[in-house]
Amino acid sequence: MIQYSLVCDNDHKFDAWFRNAEAYDEQSARGIVTCPICNSDKVGKGLMAPSVSRANSDKVALSIGHPQQNQLREALRALRNKVTAEADYVGDKFADEARKIHFKEADARGIYGEATREEVASLLEDGVDFMPLPSVPEEHN
Repeated sequence: MIQYSLVCDNDHKFDAWFRNAEAYDEQSARGIVTCPICNSDKVGKGLMAPSVSRANSDKVALSIGHPQQNQLREALRALRNKVTAEADYVGDKFADEARKIHFKEADARGIYGEATREEVASLLEDGVDFMPLPSVPEEHN
């Protein structure tokens, strides 16, 4: 297996694994190597650090991730924690409660909960302001 650092014509950078260099060349020529972010098929090799074997090849290197992703994840976690600490959880009654607050049938307060796609569409049609509560990827693992 060989890992390539790739970049698309929209400057999205990503890594991909191929059976060997010929497999990459073949797939690239057929236009089936695409950017996972924008789906562009105009993809080429980016700058890559050489892979050098070491004497201690039995040790596994751990990825520390991308610092920007870690910062974004922390910001999302902080926002979610603030909302859940300061707002009332209304569960599957979110759409009803949000509509009552919007039309001043209930006292204004922060709420969070769940809504179906249909309820979300209906809230948008009624002009109710709301936003989805961000989830952090680790919550789904």
